[in-house]
Amino acid sequence: MVPLQFLIIFCTFYYLFLSFFGLWKKKEKVVAPPSKQFALVVAAHNEQAVIGPLVENLKQMDYPRELYEIFIIADNCTDQTAAIAREAGAEVYERFNRQQRGKGYALEWMFEKIFRMERQFDAVVIFDADNLVKANFLTEMNNKLMEGHQIVQCYLDSKNPFDNWVTATFSIAFWHCNRLLQLARYNIGLSNILGGTGMCITTKLLREYGWGATSLTEDLEFSMKALMNGIKTVWAHEAVIYDEKPLTFMQSWNQRKRWAQGHVDIFLRYFPKLVWKGITTGDFRMLDGAMHLFQPLLVIFVTFFMVMSYIEPFHSNYTLVFNVMNDLNVWKILSYIQLAQPLIALMLDKVDRRSYKYVLLYPIFIYSWVPIVFLGFLHRNRREWSHTVHTRGLSYNEVVK
Repeated sequence: MVPLQFLIIFCTFYYLFLSFFGLWKKKEKVVAPPSKQFALVVAAHNEQAVIGPLVENLKQMDYPRELYEIFIIADNCTDQTAAIAREAGAEVYERFNRQQRGKGYALEWMFEKIFRMERQFDAVVIFDADNLVKANFLTEMNNKLMEGHQIVQCYLDSKNPFDNWVTATFSIAFWHCNRLLQLARYNIGLSNILGGTGMCITTKLLREYGWGATSLTEDLEFSMKALMNGIKTVWAHEAVIYDEKPLTFMQSWNQRKRWAQGHVDIFLRYFPKLVWKGITTGDFRMLDGAMHLFQPLLVIFVTFFMVMSYIEPFHSNYTLVFNVMNDLNVWKILSYIQLAQPLIALMLDKVDRRSYKYVLLYPIFIYSWVPIVFLGFLHRNRREWSHTVHTRGLSYNEVVK
């Protein structure tokens, strides 16, 4: 129990220390003139309710229209997704493959087609069908590519934060991560984590290393694959996409369970490699990536320790390091700081004040991760894709308003 407690203490201080670097934003360089050509790729499975507004939104960005093309993958669709996307002005590719199901397979299939096109793109940008995109998005991505970066992740905002308490607490989780984890990593030169959408990757990199990310969490898989090859992901705080948060707790549960299964899968495959390579090369970015992969196991360790600490026969037979190292009040203060972090993140990014009251319910969302992570470990070898139904077909102006 003593080594376990030291591990918990180390991880607690590590993430608390890391979050301090998210308290400010770097001054970005002057925006470069538009020059990079982008292939905007959307993998859509039965998304007829939301695909039209997304295509219309993408056509209206503040970037020369001749420098980007919109590609929709109608992946195993049985509705009007393809027809609606074509009518809206996108180039649609229909894919039917019942064996290789999931976003990762659909993207790999589309990338191969893009590579064979006569028109050559500098980068692909990946969106989800339920997204809406801030007008300056491609301008920000162009700027990052001109700086020499090869993988960029944008700010993940919420399309429907105030539908109910589920969407509100889910949104707070993203806002918290954006500011005190992603921006913090960027500020000190660590590698960011891809978020599944709003991802920009150079075609040169994709040609050289291949996509190959077909797990349940293809974004995390590609992040770690790139990091293993010494290629870091950078953060674009001013490039914003809005995505639809699950409307019910069960939808939220199922989506996060899939994420947990994929996270555990990537942990088992990449954690030992990242630790070893990080130590042998002295590249701390790899060790930080390994720390991110370790989170599901950390949740299990913390849960185990908390349960054991309340069972008297066990509790009385080990040293409580938290008491020995310092006064218990110090740990209470640290706990209060952690509880306050979501509110601090909302205030720093000037999120709508209506979200503040939902911070009180945020612990419910956080603690619901505990059984989800356990299920993720138990079902880590299951690869079936669970589709989240999207219904909030809002326009960009409605979301911003």
